[in-house]
Amino acid sequence: PLKIGVTAGPHAQIFEQVKKVAEKDGLKIQVIEFSDYVQPNAALSAGDLDANAYQHKPYLDAQVKDRGYKIVSVGYTVNFPMGLYSKKVKSLNELKQGARFGLPNDPTNGGRALLLLQDNGLIKLKDGAGLKATPLDVVSNPKKLKFVELDAAQLPRSLDDLDASAVNTNFALSAGLNPKKDAIALESAKSPYVNLIAVREADKNQPWVAKLLKAYQSEEIRKFIEVEFKGSVLPGF
Repeated sequence: PLKIGVTAGPHAQIFEQVKKVAEKDGLKIQVIEFSDYVQPNAALSAGDLDANAYQHKPYLDAQVKDRGYKIVSVGYTVNFPMGLYSKKVKSLNELKQGARFGLPNDPTNGGRALLLLQDNGLIKLKDGAGLKATPLDVVSNPKKLKFVELDAAQLPRSLDDLDASAVNTNFALSAGLNPKKDAIALESAKSPYVNLIAVREADKNQPWVAKLLKAYQSEEIRKFIEVEFKGSVLPGF
């Protein structure tokens, strides 16, 4: 069978359905779950996986640049709008001076969280900071937010200790948070962060890649995503 690496939560749930659709086309799939963002690319690069489905293009680009992976995107999957969450305030306006704010500590998701804060008028980033923005690029921070950078998977658990935090939707969902109901701010659906299926460059023209993509981007999977996640995960194809 094809070994496909996914992160636990929606990516895994969706791929269990893709597996059934692909089987009708003669494609056998084994879904392998990971609990972090680093291992699935390392395993794909090492040949332990045939493909993975858990990351967006800015993250893949950064990993390829930093680690020299020969990994490419072959098609889009879903979009998880990033949310800002808090157990202490009901809106961003209520954040007090010097509030402690959690950010994912990997460059692409950290930048994404800062852009979301900027979109909501809490901070201003220096011109051209773009998707790779870091706390060092913050040029205006009227509330003097104190940024606490943590592993993305730790952020939902840290909400008790922080005033608010950016949380990736897959980790929010697995922590029992509903982005539609619980987020105090949410990214728009048209962000550059649509997730993708990645394979080794050498495999991109293999016949199984087209079959895998066809199964994922089928009407059956689109319906499953819409019914199962009720708008907290959006089809990106």
